[in-house]
Amino acid sequence: MNWLILVLAGLCECVWATTMKLSDGFTKLPYTLVTVVGMIASFVLLARASRHIPLSVSYPVWTGIGAVGAVLLGLILFHERLNLWTLGFVVLLIVSIVGIKVSSAG
Repeated sequence: MNWLILVLAGLCECVWATTMKLSDGFTKLPYTLVTVVGMIASFVLLARASRHIPLSVSYPVWTGIGAVGAVLLGLILFHERLNLWTLGFVVLLIVSIVGIKVSSAG
């Protein structure tokens, strides 16, 4: 259950990162509000997961989910492009997140 909470925290990070871009520098109120709610939800869920998952595991997994999610959403929603090097490092990031989860005792 704690890992599910951590994944939800990472997904909330993806939401707020995306809506922050859509807020156009916090000039569009609906996106700004979703950004703030997403940030709060992300931090609250991370804090809850961190009660049972070591910080040395929960924080990198949380940021990794947010980073990979932001890359994917940038590709899908904003038609951003990745060069081969960037794609390779994103793959390494995914492998690292999975490795942290598999190797952790929590």
